Order: sequence, then C-alpha cells, then structure tokens
Amino acid sequence: MDYNEVNDNELINMIHESSDEAKDYLFMKYQYIINIEMKKYMRIANLLGYDYHDLYQEALVGFSDALNSYRDDKNCSLASFITLCVDRRLQVAIKKAGRLKNQLLNDSLSLEHIYSSYTAPLKDLLSDNKENDPLENIVKEEEKEELVTNIKKSLSDNEYEVYSLMINGLKYDEIATLLGKDLKQVDNAMQRIKNKIKKIIEKG
Repeated sequence: MDYNEVNDNELINMIHESSDEAKDYLFMKYQYIINIEMKKYMRIANLLGYDYHDLYQEALVGFSDALNSYRDDKNCSLASFITLCVDRRLQVAIKKAGRLKNQLLNDSLSLEHIYSSYTAPLKDLLSDNKENDPLENIVKEEEKEELVTNIKKSLSDNEYEVYSLMINGLKYDEIATLLGKDLKQVDNAMQRIKNKIKKIIEKG
C-alpha cells in the first residue's frame, strides 16, 4: 500500500485496527515534531540532570498517546495534536525531575555558590546588592539548614517551585515556559520570594 495516498484520518483508523505499518508511517512523517520539542526542553533537562535518552522515551510515549487517542472530530490537525501531547508529556517529565532534584536542596543549598545563569551568589541575587545585607551573617551550616526549612515553610507551593527552579540555574524565561506562566508572573513571584527570605533572615 502506498501510504502517501492515504490521509491522516484513514491512517489513524488503521492504527485503531492495530496496523503497525500505519503507525510506523505516521512516525516517520511527524518525527520532526519530537525533534523540535526535544530541542525546546534539552537545556532545562540538562540542568536538572535528565538523561537525553530517557527524555526521548517520554517524547515517544507522548507521540504514541497522540496516535492512540486522536479522533477526526477534534478541532485540530493530527500534527497539532501530536505536538500538544508530546509537549505535555515532556513538561510532566521535566517537572517530576525538578521535584526530585529539589529534594536535595535541604542538604545542598549554598549561599556562596555562583549559579552560571546569574553569575552571582545566591546571597547577592536575594540581596539586590545592598550593603550590610543580613545574608552576609549566614555562616554556619546549621543556620543554612534552618534557613532552607524556614524558606520552604514560608513560601507557597507556586513560589517554592519558582524558587527551586531558579536555584537549579533556570532563567526567568525558562521558568515561565516550564510553569506555563508569563515573565511578569515569574518576576512578581521572585520579588515576593526575596521579601519573604529577607524577613526570615532579619528575624533570625
């Protein structure tokens, strides 16, 4: 059969009837979508230590889900639907990886470490470069651990997610993309985070 002469809806119906040939053809036809989506998330994945092959497998699952669940009555093309499913699958995978890595923050937060995306220590990022910032007084390891605990308690779930991604080296635009927010929302969240952390330190 010449699949070039068969439209996508017919091929989807063939897949629903367990045609591996039709599935292979659509994969070859729309594989470029996976490549585009992978490029979109690879920098974030690398920062979080997510293996390329594992992320690619997630993209394949999203692609397969799209083929299995697409119906011709949907208000979008098959290509658009595949893009949506792959993108959602990769977002979920990246968020899960971020949560797992964020568990390490309680043990590894360093106020002196220079994060590559910002070329400045965390204490400077949070202090707005003001003199006599109270963060300068954080010198003992136990104080750092207590600070991390208090930060987590004081921030909302959304704020802590933004904060954790920033600590992991993501830029504002990458955080916005990953969380589905605009830059203004991310910036507002960071300002609230800075204010809350300063209050915690001043009380300490």
